Amino acid sequence: MKFGLMLTLFGSMLITYSCKKEKGVEKAPDPLPAPVATAADKIKDTSLLYAQDLYLWNTQIPSTFNPRSFADPDKIMTALRTYSQEPGFPQPVDRWSFAIKQAEWDNISSGVSGDFGLSIFFYADGDLRIKSVEEQSTAAKAGIRRGWRIMKLNGNADIKNSNTDFIVQQVFSSNSTLFTFQKPDGSVSDVQLNASSYQENPIFLDTVYSISNKKTGYFVFNSFLGDTTKIYNEFQRIFSRFTREGVSDVIVDLRYNGGGYVSVQSKLANYLIPSSGNGSLMMKQVYNNNNKQYNSTTNFRKSGSLNLSRIFFIVSKNTASASELLINNLKPYMDVKLVGPSNTYGKPVGYFPVPVSDWYVFPVSFRTTNKNGEGNYFNGIPLDKQSGDGLNKDWGDKDEASLASALKYINTGSFSVAGEVPGIAARTYMNAGVIDANNKLDRSFKGAIDLRK
Repeated sequence: MKFGLMLTLFGSMLITYSCKKEKGVEKAPDPLPAPVATAADKIKDTSLLYAQDLYLWNTQIPSTFNPRSFADPDKIMTALRTYSQEPGFPQPVDRWSFAIKQAEWDNISSGVSGDFGLSIFFYADGDLRIKSVEEQSTAAKAGIRRGWRIMKLNGNADIKNSNTDFIVQQVFSSNSTLFTFQKPDGSVSDVQLNASSYQENPIFLDTVYSISNKKTGYFVFNSFLGDTTKIYNEFQRIFSRFTREGVSDVIVDLRYNGGGYVSVQSKLANYLIPSSGNGSLMMKQVYNNNNKQYNSTTNFRKSGSLNLSRIFFIVSKNTASASELLINNLKPYMDVKLVGPSNTYGKPVGYFPVPVSDWYVFPVSFRTTNKNGEGNYFNGIPLDKQSGDGLNKDWGDKDEASLASALKYINTGSFSVAGEVPGIAARTYMNAGVIDANNKLDRSFKGAIDLRK
């Protein structure tokens, strides 16, 4: 019985095996079902597909790049930066491709914030200053001004480069913080600030100086993002004033301006360009070979009647993207002078928001050049004169180091300022600890955004 059973089973096995053969060739086993892609996987896959089409250096993205190995679209965009080799530069040049939730970007791009309304920088190690205050914020309503020194945060007097993480938490991530300030007159004041929502105004100040029978217009412009209707109305007001008061020179303070909309740049450029440049080429935008049909040129369309032959910009390593685009576009037509703590940031490329589910992805997608084909300034645009960032002075103070230097040149033909402290720029911008701390404290967006595509 046992032997018969064994024969029967063996026969069944032969029959089964023979059924799996076709013409003497074994049939491969059925493949395992593919794993079902999650919603998050689809978002990641789509983010990469857009980058493979739009990224300025898309041919450098390896075929093995796996978007699903990253946590979210922002991590994917950040990882792509590695594949941005540019001739003449030893390291990848892209420092900017990113992704962001749509709701968050809508607030940033429209200039809506929800904090104390303060920006801060170290003037020196242990000397933390207010660098700017938003006019509609709780800080402005409390009377806080640029140049005030922060002595304590919630009673903690450890205000040093080495304690930057604590400072960031108290100033940018807290709903309520007690600040102890030292004012320019030496008095000390405690101010309790509560975070609130407000509309940013990127124009911090505009004024006219009369020195030695020369009139100079000055305005501080902090961002090319925000309520564009309001910004354009402010441009018209400011340049009408400059014309009415007989201004012959203009200083534009872009020292903390990280960029924004290309269209706002064009609007401002049209006010600054001399009449002789009307109708001439402002800039070219160039995309990768997949998108050559979007390559475009923009011409100047002169606005206002102010007719300048030269222009002064106050800049720093925080002057980026659309700010640099403005400077570069004017150079072929005007005598452009740059003064400030350091060369500009170095971002001659831009992008536009691409919706992916509830995200926007921003792969760098175009480069810009001016009339002369100049535009590869990944190392920044160099200065004509280095001067200190007068963080100890309020906006518009004629003794503030960078403003004083520009005014000195306008009225004497020399940037040197009598009594200027040697090495003041180096004290703030060449000290490694201060540089690292200020990088952590810089919250400005850096980018050139084109919404036309």
